[in-house]
Amino acid sequence: MSDKRDLLRRAVQLRNDGRLFRRGDAELEDVFKGSIDRFCDIAVALHDKHRVLDVGAGHGLLLSLLHELGHECHALDVLHQPSAHPDTYGKNIMFQPCNVEVDSIPYPDESFDAVVCCQVLEHFSHSPLPAMKEIHRVLRPGGIVEVDVPNAVSFRNRSRMLRGKHITYDYEEHYLYATPILYKGMSFFPLRHNREFTQGDLSTLLKASGFNSIDVRFLKSRRYREGFGVLKSLGTACKDLVPSLRKSLIAFAVK
Repeated sequence: MSDKRDLLRRAVQLRNDGRLFRRGDAELEDVFKGSIDRFCDIAVALHDKHRVLDVGAGHGLLLSLLHELGHECHALDVLHQPSAHPDTYGKNIMFQPCNVEVDSIPYPDESFDAVVCCQVLEHFSHSPLPAMKEIHRVLRPGGIVEVDVPNAVSFRNRSRMLRGKHITYDYEEHYLYATPILYKGMSFFPLRHNREFTQGDLSTLLKASGFNSIDVRFLKSRRYREGFGVLKSLGTACKDLVPSLRKSLIAFAVK
């Protein structure tokens, strides 16, 4: 399925039928509304890529959608997320724990047709280059990588800085008094944004990782709304009129 509008309608129907996740799970309902438009962009780009790896899969909702669309899905994360959301992983989706900042991805070379990494790199405590090179390694020639991250120079961030506020998380809780997670003799702070990205940053990272045909775009902030809630989308659409001020970046590149 290559038409995004048709795909979005199908995704909504899958949700309504309880096939993406168990209806009534407040967290996943919110993730669906906030992310399904972006997930459909990704699914369209990956429509002919059968074997997919999600690095930092989290709740597993993207893989749940891709599974319903016929893809073979594999997941990595630092936490055993399926224990938190078993419904999204109860579909023969292979999960393995892995800290991709320092661990090798537990698959042989050229294992996947596509790798996705959604809203993950901003949580890295160290350089994302080793992880991106691992992603390059496990992709087959001609395979696609997708990466999306917060846009450091978004309207929201610029507005906060002009008002004397920082663009990242609460300083005291997440930076001043934060306790690191220790792993393999290194410290990690995954529960905060350690660095957000510019369009140039993301392009540079993908190029340094060995990728070609790099396409970095400013992603529209489309939240799925129903009923009278649709009216709230007008303000978001206005803020999205200037692409460089949008909240997120999304990139696709080819091995």
